[in-house]
Amino acid sequence: MGAYWTLFRRELSGYFLSMTGYIIIAAAMFLLGFSFVDLIRQLQNESTPMPVTELFYMTWFFWLILLLTTPVISMRLFALEKFSGTFETLMTTPVSDRQVVLAKFSAALTFYAVMWLPLLGCMLLVRFYTNDPSAFDVGVAGSTFTGIILLGCVFLSLGCCASALTRSQVTAAMISLVLSAALFLVSVLADQVPVTAAWQSQVLGSFALFQQMHDCARGILDTRMIVFCITATFFLLFLTLRIVESRRWK
Repeated sequence: MGAYWTLFRRELSGYFLSMTGYIIIAAAMFLLGFSFVDLIRQLQNESTPMPVTELFYMTWFFWLILLLTTPVISMRLFALEKFSGTFETLMTTPVSDRQVVLAKFSAALTFYAVMWLPLLGCMLLVRFYTNDPSAFDVGVAGSTFTGIILLGCVFLSLGCCASALTRSQVTAAMISLVLSAALFLVSVLADQVPVTAAWQSQVLGSFALFQQMHDCARGILDTRMIVFCITATFFLLFLTLRIVESRRWK
């Protein structure tokens, strides 16, 4: 575990010691702030039965932040190591391939979670200025952040796998963006197809990220989303591990 924590701190500090990390956080904060300003402007001082988390999820800002930031966060994980020539040095140290993959992924996920913290501030500001305690529900906020983290696990593991395939960070970001957009389009299709008893419909329904995230934004945690996100994350990390181990076969 000592080697894992050393790698984890090394990877996490790489985000906060470079301008890229702060640019990502600044861009996410700008889009979050702009989305809440737009929501308040559209409400025009009218009350709404929906929690503010559900209103935010229903805007395109949420998916824009998710789809654009995860490839940029994950693109450096392996591609930068390979480009700078430190990857082989890292792999010759007394650390297993599994520890390297898990440390890099968990560092990216931690940075991703920090990036979303301003959303909590936006929710608290809405509660403060509306003077309505019900504007911020701890349970709803918790389920919303749980859904955000679960989706982040899937998209970051996808980016982690893409980064392990190439030496170029730009190429890794583009591969991750294309695959993430494909998953997004599949979720759009799954949301449009009516649910039936057929197994094809049931399988496609597992990719209905819109409805699943909508439930999280309302304070409902669906086990289908948890199972799908955890399964997809483990599968993509397994592929990443196999790609990293493939250097021994060359």
